[in-house]
Amino acid sequence: MDYEGLTRAIETLDPLSPAQQSQFRALEGLYNEWNAKINVISRKDMDGLYLHHVLHSLCIAAFLKMERPQVLERWQAGVSVLDLGTGGGFPGIPLAILFPRCRFTLCDSIGKKVKVATEVSSALGLDNVETVNARAESLGREFDHVVSRAVTSLENFYPWVKGRYRGSILYLKGGDVAEETAALMASFKLPKGSVSTWKIAQWQENPWFEGKFVVEIGK
Repeated sequence: MDYEGLTRAIETLDPLSPAQQSQFRALEGLYNEWNAKINVISRKDMDGLYLHHVLHSLCIAAFLKMERPQVLERWQAGVSVLDLGTGGGFPGIPLAILFPRCRFTLCDSIGKKVKVATEVSSALGLDNVETVNARAESLGREFDHVVSRAVTSLENFYPWVKGRYRGSILYLKGGDVAEETAALMASFKLPKGSVSTWKIAQWQENPWFEGKFVVEIGK
């Protein structure tokens, strides 16, 4: 997927301002530059940056638009979002471009990854992003939402953020999510209906998205 393909996909969600268009266009050069210094994306995967990393991150926005329009309105007005295990800035940086009124905290325990996320967000002029080199337990505050992208199993991830969000967790995941969500609900006695899964292929028909989901975990 090239830049033009990316913007066509994004504009099915929301028209982009000229500033947003420039920021999305700049991502490729910035990640190529920083990935050559600090390897946060597999070098063989850099050609797939826009599809595998940027558009994948924005599937959270697609889920909100298609399934949670009232929550989307709150994002558009501005909410606080923790991206835990952000790595080089996914899904947080693409979402921060798309939702300039939201306040994003990009957190990772690996300093060199946070360095990349910091430098990329700074170069893009994203004043709605802060980066933190820490573990979730040390943050000591609540957020409206938590986002993440396949950091670990749902059962392992949930305790890291339990009690730290007011709205929901939006987690990008592939594989046997039915088994994982069942294990999560059983382990933490979550009520029926508090966990849902959404097939990304409902928005993007690209074969790469087959078997990939947005998992929503409520309070």
